[in-house]
Amino acid sequence: MGMQTARHASSAWIGRLCASSLLAASLWTPAAAAAVEKGSPPAVTPLLAAIEHRPTLGEATLFPRATPTRRARFDGEPASLAAQQLVDWVLDSGDNRDMPFLVVDKKQAKVFVFYSDGRLRGAAPALLGLAIGDDSVPGIGERKLSSIRPEERTTPAGRFVAALDRNLHGEEILWVDYDSAISLHRVVTSNPKERRAQRLRSPAVLDKRISYGCINVPVQFYEKIVSPTLTGTNGIVYVLPETRSAHDVFGSYDVQERHRLQTANPALPAQEIVPTTASITR
Repeated sequence: MGMQTARHASSAWIGRLCASSLLAASLWTPAAAAAVEKGSPPAVTPLLAAIEHRPTLGEATLFPRATPTRRARFDGEPASLAAQQLVDWVLDSGDNRDMPFLVVDKKQAKVFVFYSDGRLRGAAPALLGLAIGDDSVPGIGERKLSSIRPEERTTPAGRFVAALDRNLHGEEILWVDYDSAISLHRVVTSNPKERRAQRLRSPAVLDKRISYGCINVPVQFYEKIVSPTLTGTNGIVYVLPETRSAHDVFGSYDVQERHRLQTANPALPAQEIVPTTASITR
């Protein structure tokens, strides 16, 4: 299939699944995304630069950094313990490969944006998939929007290499999971019945479960924080799970516990000091 044909074919199902977010086909194909993860940027996508090999689940757990601990810096911004522990692990393990990164806390319906060194750049509420769950339904991107049941409208958990692109309307979006047609973008208010702007302002987390899976954020937050952070570079998006543990999804560990063990066993190499599963906060 030629490049133009492939792009037109993919635009149909992406448009159906994320019609509420005005998504369209991008030059970042699933094959291109896979190539980026392997460190070989596709020629058709100049924005996506090659990134270092990311340790496998086992490698990330068994070989943490031997450098001094870098801890999360939320600068007074309220954050759940799960979000704090994940950022600590990202910095301690180097899992973000020195790229800027975002953390999407689904349980709190909140997005945090960090510089590559862990300094908080900004945070905001977010609208997420209507359904509770950490996985996308297989093949959901090929189905008509009208066939997608409410319980299938999930925002998948996981670690995603993300990059900015534009939809057919020329509007910038941040691709999160291309295979599931999930992106992070400005809140869409074209359907007054959904009251998305009002939902973003609501203190109730349940009010923020409304989308087909895409992540909606305030317009100003996207334009002042998200877009500048990811312009000209890749980033990592970590979507925290809500039905599983972060350890199960990311292979993360409790940084405080690891360094407690390291202090108690200074003779052991750092890579041999890893908290057991029982000591990891769930």
